[in-house]
Amino acid sequence: MGFLWGSFMLLCGVTLLRTEGSGAQQTKNNVPRLKLSYKEMLDSNNLVTFEGLANSSAYHTFLLDEEKGRLVVGAKDHIFSFNLLNISKDYAQIPWPASPTRRDECKWAGKDLSRECSNFVKVLQPFNQTHLYVCGTGAFHPVCSYLEVGKKPEDSVFRLESHVENGRGKSPYDPKLLTASMLIDGELYAGTSADFMGRDFAIFRTLGKHHPIRTEQHDSRWLNDPRFLGVHLIPESDNPEDDKIYLFFRENAMDGEHVGKATHARIGQLCKNDLGGHRSLVNKWTTFLKARLICSVPGSNGIDTHFDELQDVFLMSTKDPKSPIIYGVFTTSSNIFKGSAVCMYSMTDIRRVFLGPYAHRDGPNYQWVPFQGRVPYPRPGTCPSKTFGGFDTTKDLPDEVVTFARSHPAMFNPVYPINNRPIIVKTDVDYQFTQIVVDKVEAEDGQYDVMFIGTDMGTILKVVSIPRGSWHDLEEVLLEEMTVFRDPTAITAMALSTKQQQLYLGSNIGVSQMPLHRCEVYGKACAECCLARDPYCAWDGTECSRYFPMAKRRTRRQDIRNGDPLTQCSDLQHHDELSGQTILLDKTVYGVENSSTFLECSPKSQRAMTYWQYQHSADDRKQEIKSEERFIRTEQGLLIRTLNKKDSGIYLCQAVEHGFMQTVLKVNLEVIDTDRLEDLLHRDEEAAASVPAQDFSSPRETPNQKLWYRDFLSLVNHPTLNSVDEFCEQVWKRERKHRKQKAHLVQQVQLHQQQQQQKWKHLQERQKGRNRRTHELERAPRSV
Repeated sequence: MGFLWGSFMLLCGVTLLRTEGSGAQQTKNNVPRLKLSYKEMLDSNNLVTFEGLANSSAYHTFLLDEEKGRLVVGAKDHIFSFNLLNISKDYAQIPWPASPTRRDECKWAGKDLSRECSNFVKVLQPFNQTHLYVCGTGAFHPVCSYLEVGKKPEDSVFRLESHVENGRGKSPYDPKLLTASMLIDGELYAGTSADFMGRDFAIFRTLGKHHPIRTEQHDSRWLNDPRFLGVHLIPESDNPEDDKIYLFFRENAMDGEHVGKATHARIGQLCKNDLGGHRSLVNKWTTFLKARLICSVPGSNGIDTHFDELQDVFLMSTKDPKSPIIYGVFTTSSNIFKGSAVCMYSMTDIRRVFLGPYAHRDGPNYQWVPFQGRVPYPRPGTCPSKTFGGFDTTKDLPDEVVTFARSHPAMFNPVYPINNRPIIVKTDVDYQFTQIVVDKVEAEDGQYDVMFIGTDMGTILKVVSIPRGSWHDLEEVLLEEMTVFRDPTAITAMALSTKQQQLYLGSNIGVSQMPLHRCEVYGKACAECCLARDPYCAWDGTECSRYFPMAKRRTRRQDIRNGDPLTQCSDLQHHDELSGQTILLDKTVYGVENSSTFLECSPKSQRAMTYWQYQHSADDRKQEIKSEERFIRTEQGLLIRTLNKKDSGIYLCQAVEHGFMQTVLKVNLEVIDTDRLEDLLHRDEEAAASVPAQDFSSPRETPNQKLWYRDFLSLVNHPTLNSVDEFCEQVWKRERKHRKQKAHLVQQVQLHQQQQQQKWKHLQERQKGRNRRTHELERAPRSV
């Protein structure tokens, strides 16, 4: 009965599958080649997790220390130090809660005691060789302190100083607000909010020997409700006096810049040696400028699809420290569709925009136009140095320069991405991008930037952009999609260790760790390794393993640009294997004449397209099975709606990827005719009827179990699938009723047994009491 019951359940479940016919064989270049669930990641030892503390959350602030081999993480009321080798072992923690007084004040101010009135750690920056500078929200009263971590890894020091400083201008009050900071030469540059209400946003420089300095207050031309995402130091020339700080943020569009409310992605710049003005802009930036970052898809109708919600940036260093490549992750605020994109920018284009015209409001409609008047000297935004202008400090700048800078902080021209379009676009998916890190990987045919992109569903996308002909024509290859948290949660922090070859991920519920490469999951053949197109992996002669540029050439088989196993592996395998005759799975399936059956076949690679071939016997010629009335090809396999006796034979499921065909499944289908099955059922029922009812230890099936045969035969009368759902529901309802009755009967029997046991126990107690009294009377002395 086993194979029949299995076929029955499979047929009842097959109606849940989405059949596509010819649509199932469409191009699959936009799907991940491998998709690994959370359980699969754990089972394959490719994921290590720290699931958080019961009294903490918001593991959002990361500081990676490769030299000490630690990952410092700021969270709610805690600071953690994890071992880079394994975050689940040898980790230290320091509680840093807000004081009870501050918590009470926060609660009295109308804030949520559990979600807002805690100390959420927002700043983790290296201060010197032995200490970090740390700041938190402090229950809407920002505080900062110093964290001792030791000079060497063997020091094993992790201690928070008792001294606490005011954190205003360093950490936000509200834990929901984003902040970005960087500590350079003892001075902290931070983009954050500076008041309890979250209305005064500014870019600050605090600590150090200079007076604190900030952006102009309550001027929407400078900052208009921004959300800060990153701060980076990028040298301008070989002279350190020209070094500039670049900030990445998103903000509301300025008045008149856009019809209606819109969000714009921004890049801001300021000089590291800016000391503010002398008579105007005192203790305010005099070199601050900002420009818009464009990330859009050109439309055929001339209207671009814009991704304006900047979520994260990553700077990929190059041979020239003055020219890193900037990767930006964007989402869209559109109510029409949900989408994400990754755009890539060059510093050459960014500097060109900051040298271009300033934005100026003019005309009868007071619109933004390029400034056409005379620009004062030295050009606003230029750092005071011997390289440009000869001014020693911004306090020496002419008044007209400072006045112009105050009223013209924005550039008119935007910064367009390399190739004027995104390198990755994802729309109509159930997730959005949140974070990105990039690793430069050396492969056999060149260097590739491998992107790891975090999503708001707790998954990681591993993507490589491959130039088809040039860098102006890129092919997006989505290698893997991996679930790295037990529950769907937004990934809010990422750090990549090239030394450990590990990726670390933060979220609201915990921290996860995964390797950058999992070569063994691609398969055990040269062709499978080559088809993966993963720059980290190559065929070494025996297995798919990590690629090392210094390895012997004869053992390396890798083709990232083309992924062609026919050219890479032809001398390692037999020709029949390369032509698709390597059978990975061989099984036998039984079906009943006039019923339906489903042959399941899901290749490991989601990019592979499946084709089915049929052979009446091993010696006969193969013929391709095409979708028609009786045969329906789905993404999960082949559905045969009405079986005929002539359908018995061999079915081959072949996966085709990048022009390479491989047989992944061989099914031997045997169709049983209806008359023969009827005889089997009647014979089994007669045999079952002769079994004594009280012989429950017999392994033979009862007449009640034979009902499943009748159920299966009932499906024979339904050559179409229209009534299968209804029939299955009837069967399952009867089964549930039978189980419920059986459970009730078992309960009644157990209750009866308990009553009998209690009655027997009571009789035993009574008998013991009678024997005890008789014994006492016999031993009692007789009175004289």
